[in-house]
Amino acid sequence: MAFSNEQIFEAVRRIPRGRVSTYGQIARMVGGGCGPRQVGWALAALGRHGSERPVPWYRVVNAKGMSSLGGEQLQLLAAEDVAIDDRGRIDLRRFGWDDFEDVI
Repeated sequence: MAFSNEQIFEAVRRIPRGRVSTYGQIARMVGGGCGPRQVGWALAALGRHGSERPVPWYRVVNAKGMSSLGGEQLQLLAAEDVAIDDRGRIDLRRFGWDDFEDVI
């Protein structure tokens, strides 16, 4: 089964406030041949504010727990009390979300 961008957006919408997920985790949730790059491309195609139902794109980080986008993403995460260390990393054990029981 093929995946759609809407499935990616729905998975990202499920990430709770104050938590993050990785591109790879979202890809595994979506399945259907979806990979981390496809998640990134879908979120990039979305634009920052371009959806009827907002997608919290900023809650998706890379596998190292780092922002792939910088500034605005880090500010939005900090506003949700996600701690970012001096190297720009987020502790995925503390702030990570990977609720695979709630698969799409």
